[in-house]
Amino acid sequence: MSEKTVVLSFSGGLDTSICVPLLKERYGFDRVVTVAVDVGQPEEEVKMATDKGQLISDLHYTLDAKEAFVKNHIFPAIKANGSYEGYPMGTSLARPLIAEETVKIAKKEGATAIAHGCTGKGNDQLRFDFIFRLHGFEIIAPMREMNLTREWEIEYAEKHNIPVPVVKDKPWSVDENIWSRSIEGGKLEDPAYHPPEEIYHWTIAPRDGPDTPEAITIEFKLGVPVALNGVPMDGISLINKLNTIAGRHGIGRNDMVEDRILGLKARENYEHPAATVILAAHKDLERLTLTRQELAFKVGVDDKWSELAYMGLVYEPLYIALNAFIDTTQRRVNGTVDLELFKGSVRILGRSSPDALYSNDLVSFDSTTLDQAHAIGYSVFFGLQARMVQKK
Repeated sequence: MSEKTVVLSFSGGLDTSICVPLLKERYGFDRVVTVAVDVGQPEEEVKMATDKGQLISDLHYTLDAKEAFVKNHIFPAIKANGSYEGYPMGTSLARPLIAEETVKIAKKEGATAIAHGCTGKGNDQLRFDFIFRLHGFEIIAPMREMNLTREWEIEYAEKHNIPVPVVKDKPWSVDENIWSRSIEGGKLEDPAYHPPEEIYHWTIAPRDGPDTPEAITIEFKLGVPVALNGVPMDGISLINKLNTIAGRHGIGRNDMVEDRILGLKARENYEHPAATVILAAHKDLERLTLTRQELAFKVGVDDKWSELAYMGLVYEPLYIALNAFIDTTQRRVNGTVDLELFKGSVRILGRSSPDALYSNDLVSFDSTTLDQAHAIGYSVFFGLQARMVQKK
């Protein structure tokens, strides 16, 4: 009789760690295969997941997906000025990719099901489930199916001698990738609680930033960043470098109450220094290179793109169609943007583009290229109907 195999999307954190024994004890699987996907977590975190997966599971895979994450998910987010309720998305962008990589291993290992450690109150369950169901797999989710609490999970881990990076007095839940770092759980669940500085790892407090502003230049081609301060860089290197530079100026923090997909409001804390700077530069460059009509229409497109990306609906036909429109607009989003970083703020200093729709000659008061008298006829008809109504 062949072994009953389940593949577990594995981070090495509390939830996924206790899933390994649970899948055998409570669900009757003979073999648990763990899959950790590297989307830019700290090296020590990837190593921890690898070592733990090899220790507690029957077989473990660690997959490097950083390049695919940047190219196929972060770059489209930059083009779409991707943000949800005011913050640059990170976790939501990574989940479909992690799910797809997990599916590949499940098919390779002949698994009958795929498991994840998501709760029944969060967004990730839906993002993972969407991809797993798309590929026809049974889904096992012990956290939501067993209504587990964090307290119970910690005690269960202790009983099974499973080391977890969580203690009861600091139960932060952290998700990190190259684009964003999210911190939630524990005392942070109280919207009135003032988060301690210890939760932040990428950014210093803005008040503690350097007393001298720092100027940088980002170059874009086809809507994505390709160079920093005149030095060409691949996406991974540029984002990592800018995370360090902007982080030391205290740039890229969000402390907010967010609306989850299910309708629950949740207190969330985020760090995203590079994302904050890149999106500010990209949006500014668009204003130089896109037409008024393109800009006005793209606001709605970007908002809808962000909503779908937040939900993880990357196979929704509308999402695919929106990407097609956005890619068309980005053909002219080429050029450089100069920015100033200072104590938590980003300020645009200047911008230039070979595709700029800005004309020094046409806009200058000293230019005679356009005959100002031509505006008289336009002015006669401007607001005509409003004037007629006011005269009645």
